[in-house]
Amino acid sequence: EQARFPRTAPSTSECARTLGTRTTHRQSSCNSLFSKMATIGCASRVPTSAHAVGISRPSATRGLAMSARKPAPSRGALAVTAKAVKAPARKYQVDDEVTHSLTVERLEVVKSLEDFAENELLGLLKPVEKSWQPQDFLPDPESPDFLDQVRDIQKRSEGISDDHLICLVGDMITEEALPTYMNMLNTLDGTRDETGASDTAWARWTRAWTAEENRHGDLMNKYLWLTGRVDMRSVEVTIQNLIGSGMNPKTENNPYLGFVYTSFQERATKVSHGNTARYAVSEGDPILGKICGTIAADEGRHEIAYQRIVDQLFERDEEGAMLAFADMMKKQIVMPAHMMNDNEHREKTGRDLFDDFSSVAERVGVYTAQDYADIMEHLIKRWDIENRNLSGEAADAQEYLCKLPTRVRRLAERTSARKKKMQTSSSAEFSWIFNREVPLL
Repeated sequence: EQARFPRTAPSTSECARTLGTRTTHRQSSCNSLFSKMATIGCASRVPTSAHAVGISRPSATRGLAMSARKPAPSRGALAVTAKAVKAPARKYQVDDEVTHSLTVERLEVVKSLEDFAENELLGLLKPVEKSWQPQDFLPDPESPDFLDQVRDIQKRSEGISDDHLICLVGDMITEEALPTYMNMLNTLDGTRDETGASDTAWARWTRAWTAEENRHGDLMNKYLWLTGRVDMRSVEVTIQNLIGSGMNPKTENNPYLGFVYTSFQERATKVSHGNTARYAVSEGDPILGKICGTIAADEGRHEIAYQRIVDQLFERDEEGAMLAFADMMKKQIVMPAHMMNDNEHREKTGRDLFDDFSSVAERVGVYTAQDYADIMEHLIKRWDIENRNLSGEAADAQEYLCKLPTRVRRLAERTSARKKKMQTSSSAEFSWIFNREVPLL
């Protein structure tokens, strides 16, 4: 049964009982419908309901895994040895996980995208001289009324509820862990920046994407500091821990998987920032609303870029792209910040900081199980999954994907109804807001 339902992230007790999984699964403690979800923005969080619809992952000798039938790579091929090609991908593991699962044939597909990256992908970036900068939204320190501007920020922020403040801080922390995300992109075979300053289109895209994203954390960090409502040292500890911990999106150094992940993640980030923008405006801070909305717009542009890459993969290798999409949905999209740690929360509450942050975000509607299902539906329509003519494992993957959003929604609804019937509630103190207590789902 564990082989059929591989554990990629802890699930809630309620969802585990609904799925009828093993007792060990039920021992996981999480107060949210989500576990390791991808959001904000960053990033996105994974609804625990996804465990209900997981089916066994492709075996080592099929799907995206390397096959013994594959020919040895050419001398110019990307760091994939003849030995690696002749053996199943699962022979190449780190901490019991597959690495470098891209076949030589599919590496050639990725290489064929170089012209697309040069002529279309890079065009979705904005020139620096036309880009907004954090200072455009912040008080001018050289202005004679600088302190008055700061007081205006603090006055406006008084209306921001602690619930939404937690969501804003969690989103900001996720954005600040940007070095980890650049590192993740540079693990992908065939598209990584091999030197750190390579002139390939893929390398230039990764560096410029990182530069655009860097403004998000900078702006949110400075603005929240000026509000005076956030314990910035606790936030900084969390950021340092998060960057030091890294992330594991389970993309196997495989750009097929990696770009499915980023396609989903960027849209989830857009949804989360868009919702915080609306709440900020409704609670009396239109400037904060504009900040979150501007960041959401950036994420939307980046979402389009990554989804266009997968468009090209479907055009050139329909079967491989379908298997990759299904594989990432089975493994679930984990949020980049799932390893956040403030050195206090678990000791005080016995719970995971990310799980409680996710619970707050779900409860107030910043990012929910329904959002997760909505994103799946969007990608299914975007990549025309239902109307493709496939056979074998690719057809099985196609069928699985088409049924997935409905199954996630149904489980989320059952879990929510069970929670309401239990009529229990809990709360947690968050160091980010000077240990004030916030209700959980």
